[in-house]
Amino acid sequence: MGNCLAFTAETNGAQGNGANSGVSKSSGKNNRSLARSSRTAPSYSERSTSSFSSLPTPRSEGEILSSPNLKAFSFNEMRNSTRNFRGEYLIGEGGFGCVFKGWMDEHTLTTSKPGTGMVVAVKKLKPEGFQGHKEWLTEVDYLGQLHHPNLVKLIGYCLEDENRLLVYEYMPKGSLENHLFRRGPQPLPWTVRMKVAIGAARGLCFLHDADSPVIYRDFKASNILLDADYNAKLSDFGLAKAGPTGDNTHVSTQVMGTHGYAAPEYVATGRLTAKSDVYSFGVVLLELLSGRRALDSTKIGVEQNLVEWAKPYLGDKRKVFRIMDTKLEGQYPQKGAHAVATLALCCLNLDRKIRPKMSEVLKMLEQFEIPKDGAQQSPTEQQVFRGQTMKSPLRQVPSPMKASPYALSPLPSHQGHSVQVY
Repeated sequence: MGNCLAFTAETNGAQGNGANSGVSKSSGKNNRSLARSSRTAPSYSERSTSSFSSLPTPRSEGEILSSPNLKAFSFNEMRNSTRNFRGEYLIGEGGFGCVFKGWMDEHTLTTSKPGTGMVVAVKKLKPEGFQGHKEWLTEVDYLGQLHHPNLVKLIGYCLEDENRLLVYEYMPKGSLENHLFRRGPQPLPWTVRMKVAIGAARGLCFLHDADSPVIYRDFKASNILLDADYNAKLSDFGLAKAGPTGDNTHVSTQVMGTHGYAAPEYVATGRLTAKSDVYSFGVVLLELLSGRRALDSTKIGVEQNLVEWAKPYLGDKRKVFRIMDTKLEGQYPQKGAHAVATLALCCLNLDRKIRPKMSEVLKMLEQFEIPKDGAQQSPTEQQVFRGQTMKSPLRQVPSPMKASPYALSPLPSHQGHSVQVY
């Protein structure tokens, strides 16, 4: 990983078990976000190559909405699919609007009775919500062209008068945010957490490594949705941005994103790169390890900011246990936890040039993947990292977000609004 780490396959990724937790409907109060069967759309557990490595950009609104991959629904069809947006079918809500469960015929995509056909998720935007028309159109644009097992599938849309809706494949396990931070019967075991991290990393790799790279720009726990088998899929592409081209090293853009996840150099300068997503990925890795939110106003002092609180413990294998989620009850491999903590530290380096690429992050995480036959690799005595010294991120210039979770941040102030998709 360049100047960061050279990892070796020594970790045993499989300890801890237990039932998977259920999905809880929530109007969760996280930081700024945009949005947001019987049978379900197919799920995928293996890595695969996917379509559209090069995006024709820019495109007019007419070209975007005429995508052959999407169906244009009428508002009446949306009402019929959700039984007039009946409250009992509400599965998520937030500043963007509400998400309802709906039903459609799998082949014709015509509406069907509840409990028959294919289950879908229908996101209905508030006219005054955070996700305006431009961001709604951006999501239609990207998800109408990009197809990958670790990106949520957009089935179609509705644009009629002031009504803007999006129709997605239904993700029965809801968001990672729900499982990590809501009270449920069972916490996510270590193996599932690693599976989610791997799936999310594959989704980001697909975006970053395309012929026309895409920067996701809003990577966080609430935007990672889980199918019935806990395969992770990235959702909400309203803030996605085409990456730099030619000799350009970054894209200069208005600072948008979510407090606690956005890379400090992007917040400070508006210069966006793929390494901005890598930083956000590091924050989510910390959330997976600790079971804590990126920002939590219910805690005191430095503990309000997960990154600032956890950093001193990440590089020391004797101290990593101090940040681990107590709900795991110690059911995780110590060497594996240290390896992931060290990887998170690399992703969170204040010097973006030293952060690893997502392809390097994925290569490391795939060492935790359990083979399909269920056999687990035995841990070895090899070092988790070797050969190269790492510039300690702890010696870098203090983060501009250190003083307070929201101090001096130019990010739009949308704290306290739900970011739950479903």
